[in-house]
Amino acid sequence: MNPLSANDKLDATATLVLRVGLAWFIFVWAVNKVLTPGQYQQLVRHFEGVEIVTSQVLLVAGVQIVVCLMAFVGIGRLFAYGALLVMHFFTVLRRWESFLAPFEINERGFPVNRNAVIDLAVLGAMIALILLIRRDHFSLGGWFACKRGKWAVWM
Repeated sequence: MNPLSANDKLDATATLVLRVGLAWFIFVWAVNKVLTPGQYQQLVRHFEGVEIVTSQVLLVAGVQIVVCLMAFVGIGRLFAYGALLVMHFFTVLRRWESFLAPFEINERGFPVNRNAVIDLAVLGAMIALILLIRRDHFSLGGWFACKRGKWAVWM
């Protein structure tokens, strides 16, 4: 096994920070589904026009939490990072109209669509994480793949 160069270590550290931050971002939303499932039921009713029961909310939250934990430690990287991207992309799709009016101000003078900018920045970061997967040396998947003599992205 070749030791990592200074640039490899810097890339790996940057990818580690990106991975942990994005996993935490989705993890907070997933845990909130467990803490307040009724709020998520209202959101689904409002945006999708569908009624869901508490057990469905908790199932979705449980899957999201497992994916976040996988991403946090960097195992099953291609699946976990891709799943984070798909989860967030679904949110972005539901809010696409806000991207058309990013500077809209409500009657009280409050900018109502500025969170859309955050959504796009996070989406970009998730795409970058997947593109940097081969530089993700400081993850369990990267460590296991290195021990096997391969930098397999699925590990």
